[in-house]
Amino acid sequence: MNKNIKFALLLSFIFAFFGVKMNAQLKTGDLVDGIAVVVGDEIILESDIEEQANYAKQQGATVADKCEFVESIINNKLLIYEAKRDTLIENRSAAIKENAAQKYNQILGQFPDEKTMLAAYKFRTSYEMKNAIEKIDADNYYGQMKFGRITEKADVTPNEVTDFFNTYRYQLPQVNDEVSLSQIVMYPKLTDAHKNEIIARLNKIKQDILAGESFESQARIYSDDPGSAANGGLYTNIAKGKMVKPFEAAALNLQEGELSEPVESEFGYHLIQLVKKSGKMYDARHILLKAEPNADEIATAKKELDSIRTLILDGKLTFKEAAFRFSDDKRTKFNAGIITSEDGSDKMEKLNLPPTISYQIAGQNKGDITEVFQDTQAQDRKVVTIIKIDDVIAAHQLDIATDYDRIKQMALNKKKNEMVEKWVKEKLPNVFISINNRYKDCTFKTDWRKNTDGK
Repeated sequence: MNKNIKFALLLSFIFAFFGVKMNAQLKTGDLVDGIAVVVGDEIILESDIEEQANYAKQQGATVADKCEFVESIINNKLLIYEAKRDTLIENRSAAIKENAAQKYNQILGQFPDEKTMLAAYKFRTSYEMKNAIEKIDADNYYGQMKFGRITEKADVTPNEVTDFFNTYRYQLPQVNDEVSLSQIVMYPKLTDAHKNEIIARLNKIKQDILAGESFESQARIYSDDPGSAANGGLYTNIAKGKMVKPFEAAALNLQEGELSEPVESEFGYHLIQLVKKSGKMYDARHILLKAEPNADEIATAKKELDSIRTLILDGKLTFKEAAFRFSDDKRTKFNAGIITSEDGSDKMEKLNLPPTISYQIAGQNKGDITEVFQDTQAQDRKVVTIIKIDDVIAAHQLDIATDYDRIKQMALNKKKNEMVEKWVKEKLPNVFISINNRYKDCTFKTDWRKNTDGK
């Protein structure tokens, strides 16, 4: 029997089963949570669509058109279905599960309590939300990996960029006011007395654990790590090379169940317990106490950075040299201090700058360097910073003369999307796809239904 016919019969049985079960329990007019779409052996439930839409909205994405959103999920599911059959794409299920738990705890840290968070994201239980995060992250991983495999050879020539610009020049977006910035960031150094105070606190926690307190409870009470504190400090399935070197070296030198001495890293001081080690993977708990500088230590760092600023202004040191020699920000110190946006561009819209930076560069001109100011980086780390205004670009229509790299990226993205569309059309006849009649009035860009006609 044809494989698609077999699957269609199975699907009709599943739909019938869900219909009988749920119609018996729900009142007329209630939304039935059943199968919305099937792509190969990938099933999309109505609740999956709602969960992804709610999660996307809470993360700042726009979900205006339900049909368009559903089609994006179908398109991604086809990529996912094929990705899982692609032997060159690594199965990362364990790492995705662990990252989902960490992400859950990070989101939880933004709310006063778990109940408020679940209500905001429209989940009934923590299990539902963790499961949804894991599913979304898994789908994103497999979808992106397959998209990358399909488009890995995509490229555009200068002539293609020019043709793209000439074709779409009047449709290209207006660019708002922009700036190009460089920075030097310094981490205030803790005094020896302050370091010893943090180490003493960590040693006291260690003694309490050795005296009978559980590591998990102490982590929940004292750890400053938002990614693991709520989970008793636990990280599972850690691959070698994933954690910062001091943490990993200390963890892997322990016996299972053993506690480390206080370990210093760029994040602060850790108390580590090795839970399990298996091959190249290990589980560990830790308690992190951040190395939070006090007012005097911040003032000392400001004074040091101000003296570096003076050397630059006096022409005794270039900003690039100073960034390489003195900046503690690893993302920019080897790149002349240049700050880049998420797409890799060194041009950033003023409207999208962090408030602290917007305030500091207000009224500054090209070539100016701000006074030293205090800022906060990831993990709420206090830093002192100076910013150089490399360029100020007024709002304008994208033009190939001034925005070639951006237009090239747009042309490349268009070519990649066309490659994926072509790939989808080639795959459609050989992949079973069924869409619930609830979406019969949707006008999709791709005719997903036609490949099941007559089969």
